[in-house]
Amino acid sequence: MQPHILKMLIKGEDEILDFKQTISSASKIAKTMVAFANHKGGTLLVGIRDNKTVAGIRTEDEKYMLDLAATFFCKPEVKIAIEEWEIDGKLVLECSVFEGMDKPYYAKDEDGDWWAYIRVKDKSLLASKIVVDVLRRQTLKTGTQINYSSKEKALFEYLAINNKITLKQFSKMLNLSRQRASKILVNLISTGLIRNHTTEKMEFYTLS
Repeated sequence: MQPHILKMLIKGEDEILDFKQTISSASKIAKTMVAFANHKGGTLLVGIRDNKTVAGIRTEDEKYMLDLAATFFCKPEVKIAIEEWEIDGKLVLECSVFEGMDKPYYAKDEDGDWWAYIRVKDKSLLASKIVVDVLRRQTLKTGTQINYSSKEKALFEYLAINNKITLKQFSKMLNLSRQRASKILVNLISTGLIRNHTTEKMEFYTLS
């Protein structure tokens, strides 16, 4: 077995590694690809079961599906590189997904709708509008000017005591519209003063 593949199997799935036994849907694999592209890149090992054992791929269909996902089901197109490895007499695909230079990246679902995803631990989660705006700000590489008004001060004081806050709580606390509250959070995240945390159930913000 290739040493680097063995290391991946030992390490297991995380924010930059995902195992797929088979690829049955280009739209579903595109979701993982854009999550990697919106993050710092990652690797898809195809032909590997969730329990880290080698299943192997049976046909060339998986390679076709990976290329189809990256080009047709990702917007902008996601850059990938595919290598084939023979492990225990079985063929495994190593698909490297490179970090994108034009974030945010979107995946097209089976209904034809486009959604942005981010990688959180070993899962690809739907990105909120705030996260999408932060990704867009990173791509534009424009400076962010912060005006420390009473609103920012109140947020910092709250977080110093309560550790975390949601968009809904922040909006309600200062009687702000969601749009105005979101803009403040995007600015603070972009400057590194606030961190956003996405889970399957909610998104919240803490001091960096």
